[in-house]
Amino acid sequence: MKKHLAALAAVLALNACGSVTSLKPAQGQSLPVAPYGATATPTPTELLTPDNQARPQRSEDLLRKSESRRGDDFDLPPPN
Repeated sequence: MKKHLAALAAVLALNACGSVTSLKPAQGQSLPVAPYGATATPTPTELLTPDNQARPQRSEDLLRKSESRRGDDFDLPPPN
């Protein structure tokens, strides 16, 4: 019983640590300047959203059966 109560207390304590308010810069600070070539300064949400290069999509090209590889034109033997 005490273990269940301790686990419940730990879960409630961890739940209270989360914040659901929007992100804002610290008081007296401002957002970073706009990147070179950008027309506006990005919002905190835009800064926290990873782009496609940071999180590439999974390739859905799965092999269904064994297939021989095609020749690689750049796989050359070392020069003598």
